[in-house]
Amino acid sequence: FLRSPLCKSIIVLAGAGMSVSSGIPDFRSAGVGLYDTLRPELLTASKLERALIHDDPTLALDKGMFLENPLPMLETKRSFILGTHGKRWKATLAHRFVELLHTKLGKLTRVYTQNIDGLELQCTGLPREKVVNVHGSMGAAACERCGQEMDFDEFCEKVRCNIKDITGEDAEAPAESTPIQCEACENPTVKPTIVLFRGSMPKEFHTLTAQDLPECDLLIVMGTSLMVAPANSLVYRIPPTALRMVMNNERVGRRLGIDYSENSIRDVYAHGQSDETCLELAEKMGWLDDLATTVEELPDSSARLLRERLAQRRQEE
Repeated sequence: FLRSPLCKSIIVLAGAGMSVSSGIPDFRSAGVGLYDTLRPELLTASKLERALIHDDPTLALDKGMFLENPLPMLETKRSFILGTHGKRWKATLAHRFVELLHTKLGKLTRVYTQNIDGLELQCTGLPREKVVNVHGSMGAAACERCGQEMDFDEFCEKVRCNIKDITGEDAEAPAESTPIQCEACENPTVKPTIVLFRGSMPKEFHTLTAQDLPECDLLIVMGTSLMVAPANSLVYRIPPTALRMVMNNERVGRRLGIDYSENSIRDVYAHGQSDETCLELAEKMGWLDDLATTVEELPDSSARLLRERLAQRRQEE
């Protein structure tokens, strides 16, 4: 179907499972995620703000809190911001497979990603206009009040010099935090372009979905629970003639109409981790050699998976 003339437009809806093999820190897992391990007493905040964050750690990433006091959000995200800038995490096999949907097939209309890690930017064959960051991106910076963009290198240097490290890992970090001021409006509200809690979705999400979805022939759902609106609406907004392929560890989206029965006409389920299912599909498409050119740029677990598959192919030959 991918190669057939019936498939002209492919849309990918991606979630955290797409990036899991990159080693990016988890935010929600019980006992180990950021929200469970965050220590509010280390944040630059008032007694009341710390108490509120203690009761609900997501308030550290709340728009109202940020506009009142931007420092807890920047301190919470400091390591993630600088890790993104320094390419501490690498695009996975799943990212590279999506890149090949464009470079090899030319049928990729758009990637709607719920991830904020910006790993798609490492896929140089994937044009930036093909990617919609549904919840914003950690790979760019702008003022939350006026929208003025700041050069990302400059922003990261200010984060490095102005924002203290609550993890204690960076010995060169300042002892106290000072806000990062916007040059346009002079408010201390510059941050990564991620969507904060109670913040507005990017306008391009609404504009481009209205444009893309009516023409979709195949929706690939990759590594997402399909629990978060409005991103999950893509599942039922595409035409009834469009196929839906779910690459996931669990059968998700039943309440949205995805049919996992043997009688399903339009829905296909590929069980497993995103890297594994993407590698399997890439092999069926004859793209292993294309993936092999990226092996040195992959995270360790992705590279190991690809090398094992390449070695297996050599033995079979």
